[in-house]
Amino acid sequence: MSNSVSGSPPSALPVSRLSVLIADDNPTDRMILGRLVSQLGHEVISAENGLEAVERFISQRPDLVLLDALMPVMDGFEAARQIKQASGEDLVPIIFLTSLTETGALVQCLEAGGDDFLTKPYNPVILQAKILAFNRMQDMHQTLQQQRDLISQQHQRLLQEQQLAKIIFDRVAHAGSLAAENLRYSQSAYAMFNGDILLAAYKPSGGMHILLGDFTGHGLSAAIGAMPLAEVFYSMTARGFNLRDILVELNSKLSRILPVGIFCCAVLIEVNPDKGLVEIWNGGLPEVLVLGSAGEILHRVASTHLPLAVARSERFDPTPVVLPLATGERLLCWTDGVIESRNLQGEQFGEPRVLALVESYAGQPGAVFDGLLQALEAFHGSPEDDISLLEVVMQAPSVALSVPQAMLFQPDVRQLEAQDWHLAYTFRAASIREHNPLPFLLKVLMEVPGLREHGGSLFTILSELYSNALEHGLLQLDSALKCNYLGFTRYYQARNEGLAALQDAWIRVALDHRPNPSGGVLTIEVEDSGPGFRAMQGGPSALFAAPEADAENHSGSAEGYSGRGLALVKALADELEFNAAGNRVRVVFAWRLGHTAGRPA
Repeated sequence: MSNSVSGSPPSALPVSRLSVLIADDNPTDRMILGRLVSQLGHEVISAENGLEAVERFISQRPDLVLLDALMPVMDGFEAARQIKQASGEDLVPIIFLTSLTETGALVQCLEAGGDDFLTKPYNPVILQAKILAFNRMQDMHQTLQQQRDLISQQHQRLLQEQQLAKIIFDRVAHAGSLAAENLRYSQSAYAMFNGDILLAAYKPSGGMHILLGDFTGHGLSAAIGAMPLAEVFYSMTARGFNLRDILVELNSKLSRILPVGIFCCAVLIEVNPDKGLVEIWNGGLPEVLVLGSAGEILHRVASTHLPLAVARSERFDPTPVVLPLATGERLLCWTDGVIESRNLQGEQFGEPRVLALVESYAGQPGAVFDGLLQALEAFHGSPEDDISLLEVVMQAPSVALSVPQAMLFQPDVRQLEAQDWHLAYTFRAASIREHNPLPFLLKVLMEVPGLREHGGSLFTILSELYSNALEHGLLQLDSALKCNYLGFTRYYQARNEGLAALQDAWIRVALDHRPNPSGGVLTIEVEDSGPGFRAMQGGPSALFAAPEADAENHSGSAEGYSGRGLALVKALADELEFNAAGNRVRVVFAWRLGHTAGRPA
């Protein structure tokens, strides 16, 4: 088919030199179009049929293809499909050369991968305009590809940094005692970083502190407070601070560092197997379930506090709920992600479903945790949030924790002889109200070479003697209140009120250490300014009710909880005696190198 040229190409060439593949079985048309393209300043690659066009494209990768629709061996439609496939992500415009005018034929060109048409006879002005337009499209496409590649590289770098940060985050967050046999937990993150945090650590005197937290939002922004949270939790637990002190410091630190709008809903738990007690502070999380030995729901501890980092220090209430908890009884708690999971119909899993499932396992308390996980999986829900589920089982009264051998060392004789000293500290009312002196006193004792392995026993002795001086000596609280759930609530409410009103009172702690070749003898005296125990029936000896007598009864008599602490001190110490008034107690603790004092089962 012959072809004529109308018009002449403009002289201006405002486009970079391109390589143009011209595929046409008509030599005349191919020559005319090739000359036009050459006059426009571009390189010409010729092909006589569709198959040759595909081969030339693969070998020379032209920037633009001018393709006749009707050719022998392989028509332009199939050639266009193969060229598009071979071009991959690159933008290679295909302009069909055609004299076809039927709508169906033109549609077929587009469906085969064509981007435009050039009708015969060829107009140089239109040809150059089309080349310029497609050249701009290629430039834009290349720019987008470069930006995409740059974004991809930055994304990969960001992922690598996040993965490194997550490794550090997980090591810090899981540095405690989550592997303890009385804990079971499951966590599922909505994003790479889990906005939920779970921490557990043993106290120096035994028992545990456990924290389940849920930060605002998801991912890295939600986990931003986890590092300082874990740092405070682990360090203060290891130093012997109680739950209230840890809560106050957590709230204060998070309030200082977290941006506005980010806070942490949390449950903090202190488990004390020796006394058969559990303290629970709930600030913004769903109810904590207390399950009996048969799996029945004994208590539901609802949130009665603001989340961490919401209230200022003066408005923050660190008072936990104190409950009796017998061996084998358990706590079940979870974050909002559990009850907010939705199924395919958009229905939430919901708290009623959780409660119904727990009740369905009556008589099978050990199956509740797995049953709840299976129910969540069977719900076929899509998580709306990070999901955390925790079960804490009360263990039998424990044996004193042993310090890992790597932390112990054998002091020489000169080191022991240097630890011959007597120290006395008097804590007056203002200090008693605001501070817990026990971590400070324990730190002093841990400076004695060889005493660190007895830290659990010493902390138990110090904490019980100090609590006894404060609660019974100064505040004159009656342990008979601690006979049930409501009694514990009244007892600690009275304790907080009495502590806030405390004036002109003091507690004196004297520590006397005398080394010997095998270890040493530590004498601890605790005296308070209160009237003593003469007002209590039976005097000081009434505080030594044997805990074994009430081991099976966790909610009945006052004797079940009165005196457990001092009975434990008596078992740990070599000597224990009160003065006549009952406001001064003296304990002798003889220790030997390389020997950890036992504790009653």
